[in-house]
Amino acid sequence: MANHAQYIDKARGIVGHDRVFTDMLRRVAWGTDAGFYHMVPQAVIMPRNQEEVQRLLAASDAMEVPVTFRAAGTSLSGQAISEDILIVASKNWENYTVGKDALTITLQPGIIGERVNQILKPYGRMFAPDPASKKSSMVGGIINNNASGMNCGTHSNSDQILRSVKIVLADGTALDTGDEASRDAFRKSHPQVIKQIEEIRDQIMADERIRERIRRKYSIKNVTGLNLRPFIAFTDPFDIITHLIVGSEGTLAFLSEATVNTSHLYPYSASAMLYFSEMPEACRAVVALKGTGVFSAEMLDYKSLESVNDTTGDKLTAVLVETKGDSREEVQQNIDKIMATVKGFKLFVEPKWLYAPDDAPLWQIRSGVFPAVGGTRPEGTTVLIEDVAFPIEHLPEATVKLSNLLVKNGYDDACIYGHALDGNYHFVIAQRFDTPEEVARYKQLMADVEHLVVDEYDGSLKAEHGTGRNMAPFVAKEWGQDIFDIMRKVKKVFDPKKLLNPGVIFNSDPECYLKHIKSLPPLGFSKAYDKCIECGFCEVNCVSCGPWLSARQRIVTLRNMKEDGTKYEGFDTMGDYYCAGDGLCSTSCPMGINVGELVHELRQQKHRPGTMAHGLGQMAADNLGLISSTLKLPLTLAQVLPYPLGAVKPLKLAEGKKTFTKEDVDQKGAKRPNKCVYLPSCINRTFGPDSDGDRPLIEEMLELCHKAGYEVIFPEGLKDLCCGMIWESKGMPDIAMQKAQKTREALLKASNNGEYPIVCDQSPCLHTLREHFKDLRLYEPSEFITTFLAEHLEFHPIEDAVAVHVTCSTRKMGLAQSIISLAGRCSNHVVVPEEVGCCGFAGDKGFRHPNLNKWALCKLRPALQSAKYKPQTGYSNSRTCEIGLTHHGGIPYKSIVYLVNSVTTPRR
Repeated sequence: MANHAQYIDKARGIVGHDRVFTDMLRRVAWGTDAGFYHMVPQAVIMPRNQEEVQRLLAASDAMEVPVTFRAAGTSLSGQAISEDILIVASKNWENYTVGKDALTITLQPGIIGERVNQILKPYGRMFAPDPASKKSSMVGGIINNNASGMNCGTHSNSDQILRSVKIVLADGTALDTGDEASRDAFRKSHPQVIKQIEEIRDQIMADERIRERIRRKYSIKNVTGLNLRPFIAFTDPFDIITHLIVGSEGTLAFLSEATVNTSHLYPYSASAMLYFSEMPEACRAVVALKGTGVFSAEMLDYKSLESVNDTTGDKLTAVLVETKGDSREEVQQNIDKIMATVKGFKLFVEPKWLYAPDDAPLWQIRSGVFPAVGGTRPEGTTVLIEDVAFPIEHLPEATVKLSNLLVKNGYDDACIYGHALDGNYHFVIAQRFDTPEEVARYKQLMADVEHLVVDEYDGSLKAEHGTGRNMAPFVAKEWGQDIFDIMRKVKKVFDPKKLLNPGVIFNSDPECYLKHIKSLPPLGFSKAYDKCIECGFCEVNCVSCGPWLSARQRIVTLRNMKEDGTKYEGFDTMGDYYCAGDGLCSTSCPMGINVGELVHELRQQKHRPGTMAHGLGQMAADNLGLISSTLKLPLTLAQVLPYPLGAVKPLKLAEGKKTFTKEDVDQKGAKRPNKCVYLPSCINRTFGPDSDGDRPLIEEMLELCHKAGYEVIFPEGLKDLCCGMIWESKGMPDIAMQKAQKTREALLKASNNGEYPIVCDQSPCLHTLREHFKDLRLYEPSEFITTFLAEHLEFHPIEDAVAVHVTCSTRKMGLAQSIISLAGRCSNHVVVPEEVGCCGFAGDKGFRHPNLNKWALCKLRPALQSAKYKPQTGYSNSRTCEIGLTHHGGIPYKSIVYLVNSVTTPRR
């Protein structure tokens, strides 16, 4: 029995108590990945650098305590979970260095694949591996699984582009295979490792049958077992070690850094969906398309198309094809070749080609198949995804056999889709494991798949998702016992005590793939949340991910608490209070699941009518005008839960003149006025300006409207109007709707039943009203200025750099570019800090839980300070967000209205 307790104490001494989690809540939360297994670790440890990992592994080696490594946890075969110690290298491992001319890039394991592409795009380069999870998966997982995807095939996957690695071996020794001094030191400290690697290399190269089998197996996509290709591709032992890490799934060493070759980024691309009435015809077309300028060909059977609501026709098979080039002319030439080829096949409809970015919806369909199918699974089932590859010359008959095999075993609702150009298919099934009969059915399916893939076509049982626990019992069957024994030799060289990721790739239990299956029970809330398959795509946009719970982990823990019949200590803090509620998780979830709304439902259960909290909330709503006029609104709401509040500057809004007439406007030299309705949010009616010398935002907005010749109308009863968001976020939707409905009635009257546009100066408030009421012409400040005021204004852009923060509500409304472009009309140097999403202030949460705001904005100040043009002022469209941005950014943030008003004059 591993000495977990002693090791955990040692780990606390290495990384600190705050980065070693042993509470049941977080152990359960980190016990799942995107696959269909669930294992609860003894502890979750979050080291911040390689030195800490070295000490952790040295302790693991001395105490013989097994450890498992994890990055994003988007893997699908059970390789990122553990019953022992889970070491997470994700959000603190995001550094990178771009090489000369961006021909190479050096990456830490926690940087997201899509982020690498954003870094390389200005250089005309890209990161070649492109799994469907690239917007969420991290480099460490991509390389360790040799995850490939739609375009890179076998020619530019991680194994092909990798140049060198920094790794930590099981005994805590660090090795940089790209540094000669490190290599020399390793030769002296670990001569036996070098000797054994060379012996395995020589053994393989001396056996023509084994050598040729390895070469053939890697001619198609294949990640079953350890990667043996390095032994026939390289002679230098350090090159072999480098490439052995690819696809090793954390079983050989910890990857702390990788240097990879980048690839050419084609600036132009186009895609089309080809529809066929029969699957064999679609497969034959794919075989014919190989070498015609097609970069990817993604097949979707009719069940896949049904899952994403494609209505083109009944029981069709589609092939999504893409071509690329350095010019539109080159792309068009490729399209002509492709169309000439497919003319020989029976297409259901004429293909419609779309150039990027207009083809994005087609690829969203493809990326969303797995989660969409998982979301429609029957209650009580677990969603499973398998991943096989056939030599492409056998694709038509093999695909039909695979489809028939699924039907034969009773999986009528299974869908088949994937990278047909590489002979690589995924099939998704909904499976129960609650009866012996269901377990036996799944075992039979796997036996049949093994026979089809291995015995009939000598294909790959795992093409790109990793071996994991899912396929560990089948590695020897696919490769043969002699080659599997070579893999075991490699494992022994790197990990003689079998402490790294035990049970993955190498597992002595022939039924391990049937154990530790996760269950996905209904939560008892809206059915939308039950669609979650725990893929983790949400986490890239979840501001609380890491120190607390992510959106995925909130659902994981709620499911487990329901099954256990208990509530884990700390959930109210980790799961509820530290949820920003911004809903950005829904923007990267293929099913659009908004976990913020789920948290609101949890709060609603606690704050039902009749509770003290609800009564105080109703009192605050009924007396909003009185409370806000004396700055007691936040304090009253603080008493509800109770929440401490920081210092603010009160503002008294004059209640005299409600409109500004033609005479008022003419004094400013503007044209005869149009009309608009202005709803100052209760936040901006209550809070004064943050910066000394600034006028209240309301005065700035009025003056700007004057310049553009707009008469401003305030709705009646303004002091009592509110969008209701603060009550909605506290779990009091009935009170929220009362306030919103009252505001709607006042806005309808003021706008002459919707004739005049309505601007609200607080983006989150505007978004809330938009969600509830579609009969009002509601505008956020930058959108309103661009749509109505800009044509009446002269812009005089300044040379001073300005920063822009795009709020969550602005992103959800699709207006991110609106505020950025407007800032661009005001300044010649606009800085939008990279990797800064939700600010985490979340209404009053920045006062109550300032650590969330601090964590969310930890990259803001460095990004501002490293910008080529360093801004001295930042702009946004949410007063509360601006408070946190000012505090953590080191520069004042204020409404975009201040910037526009300062650089514009009336247009004559």
